[in-house]
Amino acid sequence: MSQLLVVIFHASAKGGRLEEIVGRAQHANVEDLIDKLTGIASDIVVATPAAEDATAFRHAGAELVDTTRGGSFRFGEALAGILRRKGANAVLVLGSGSGVLLEDSHIAALVEFAGRSAPTALFNNFYSCDFVALSGAQVLLEIPLPPSDNALGFALADAGIPCFAAPRDAASQFDIDVPMDLCLLKEADQGGAALRRVLDAWDVGHPTLGALCEVLTDRSALMQLGGRIQPGTWQAFEQATACRTGGWIEGRGLKGYPDKRERFVQGLVADDPIAFFDRLAKAADGAILDTRPLLAVGNELPPAHDRYASDLFLVDEVRDLRWRAFTEAARNASIPVVLGGHNLVSGGLFLLADRCWKGRDLPRRLHPESVSWREEHE
Repeated sequence: MSQLLVVIFHASAKGGRLEEIVGRAQHANVEDLIDKLTGIASDIVVATPAAEDATAFRHAGAELVDTTRGGSFRFGEALAGILRRKGANAVLVLGSGSGVLLEDSHIAALVEFAGRSAPTALFNNFYSCDFVALSGAQVLLEIPLPPSDNALGFALADAGIPCFAAPRDAASQFDIDVPMDLCLLKEADQGGAALRRVLDAWDVGHPTLGALCEVLTDRSALMQLGGRIQPGTWQAFEQATACRTGGWIEGRGLKGYPDKRERFVQGLVADDPIAFFDRLAKAADGAILDTRPLLAVGNELPPAHDRYASDLFLVDEVRDLRWRAFTEAARNASIPVVLGGHNLVSGGLFLLADRCWKGRDLPRRLHPESVSWREEHE
């Protein structure tokens, strides 16, 4: 098997306290990833502009690459530079918020895939990459790579490189992007040792998450989902919870493959958020909403602090008037509503489906097994 190069991209935290807590959590997750991969990888490189991170990562056994050299950061250029210098063909590339729930068996499968002889790619999410295992990786030096990792799948597929998808579960899909993701991890008591220390020190409570988990175990309830939901993830969520589900899929590929067309539900929300949540409460007992495609103007979003504060229902800290009105209406809804980004309706759904059963004796398998028409029964 080829020697494995691991490249972890970590951006420095910029902004206020909400941005900083995400940065601290991602930093801690990098430490956990280095710990998991030490002894498995021949080289671990952390590509980061954050000079203050250098000591911790270097002491953990990683090589540091400064991504600020040469001007603004471009993912494709930075990755190509590392591949060119290292000459590696078996490569595992991760964002600093990804791989939080990877276990030894998952890592072994990624390493085996990266050791293939032909150029191939195994994505956790082809449409918005958080981590990818690459074999024959030197071929990437011959194709244009995107400035953002979100579009890496499209770039490789367009170049004729066979692309594969990892099984969709919490391990492959969960990613730390926003403070709401930390709420989910804290509620589920998940994460590596360094990340757990950050979560334990973060004194935050989510006002609706507990009530929403109660709805998920109620056979008579209906949970409304909305946003960039992969159909397979929705199916897995529905099979693992007791409630019925309804909702809409909207905005998939928002970053990886921009689409200028109007989104159907977005218009209903923008017109009157109070009326939207009043109608939603009449149709469902709870809601899990990816707000980015609901509230984006074109493909533009407000500053991170506004989005993060909205997710946590910190209405007074949301400066964008459109997002503030929506957040206040969601907070005042008569049903539990949970707001977040893409991870909420991706890895977050898997985590919620597991967390909701904590301390409950109701059998998990609440849906009948499928059988083949050809199966014989005696």
